[in-house]
Amino acid sequence: MNKNLITELHNKKLRFNEVKILLSKKSVISNKKLFLSLSKEYNKLIKIVEYFNQWLDINKNIYNTKKLINNIELKDLVTEELQLCKKNRLIIEKKIVDILYSKENISQYGCFLEIRAGTGGNEASLFASDLLHMYSQFSNSKNWHIEIINTNYNYSGGYKEIIIRVNNKEAYNYLMFESGGHRVQRIPMTESQGRIHTSTCTVAVMPVVQESKIIINNNDLRIDSFRSSGAGGQHVNTTNSAIRIIHIPTGITVECQDERSQHKNKAKAMSVLIARLNNLKLKEKQKKETLIRRTLLGSGDRSDRIRTYNFPQRRVTDHRINFTLYRLEDIFNGKLDLIIQPLINYYSNR
Repeated sequence: MNKNLITELHNKKLRFNEVKILLSKKSVISNKKLFLSLSKEYNKLIKIVEYFNQWLDINKNIYNTKKLINNIELKDLVTEELQLCKKNRLIIEKKIVDILYSKENISQYGCFLEIRAGTGGNEASLFASDLLHMYSQFSNSKNWHIEIINTNYNYSGGYKEIIIRVNNKEAYNYLMFESGGHRVQRIPMTESQGRIHTSTCTVAVMPVVQESKIIINNNDLRIDSFRSSGAGGQHVNTTNSAIRIIHIPTGITVECQDERSQHKNKAKAMSVLIARLNNLKLKEKQKKETLIRRTLLGSGDRSDRIRTYNFPQRRVTDHRINFTLYRLEDIFNGKLDLIIQPLINYYSNR
């Protein structure tokens, strides 16, 4: 299975354990509305977690069985056992994907999408703008609503960083495949010799998390206000409406300056902080499962290159499934289904 899909399953397992604990508390039991809501969530998660635990057990069995492959006396038995394990793993993976992509289990809270310019200077910032356009057009084609959370402009053009929120329950299940390193190969307009330059951006996709799932102590927050910068007219530089929130225990910093109201900027910044803390919580849990992480998940780092956009050849290549198509203009105009659907199909059939 794809590492993003495995990360999603770990996330659901973590949430399942949280819900299980909540359902045993008297304060929850006495609140009929909350108890009913959590019970429904529990019933949706239990089958996914059950299959995922089976999948983890099978992989652990495969890992241990492979250690015996060099034993001549046991080789036939080991080979037979490995074939059976791999067959069962495929069956479990198919069941997991079927449940995850059923309408009943689609994420209900949308997602945050962060685009950051990487190597390549101004060209990387322009590439970040192109990616924003691509995801915006894709969202429009799905009738998803996009909300800009924060922008950090490069005054030579493009963005150093931009964070958007996609407010649709289907968004995360599609866009989760976009997390990682994106690379562009093209001739910049300032290039007089016609040489192809390579620039990069990183994309991070995080599900929107209900505030009740992440408890933040106000004493752990440092909240500063400052004057906004960048596009926005005369108002931008006249009031301290921009907000910077620092979560002191983790050092996570979130800024928001796109709203004129300080309260609205604070609310948006808090929603991003909650999503990042949830993401950090998940990563810490995964680190405890060192054997599984080493053998199954890889590094999981956002800088992993997942896709290349080659302008001279009009080529787009997704390196995870070795999938290439020559419809670059269509992709940047929002027809991302041309890539996302093959990814879903690939991991559904593994």
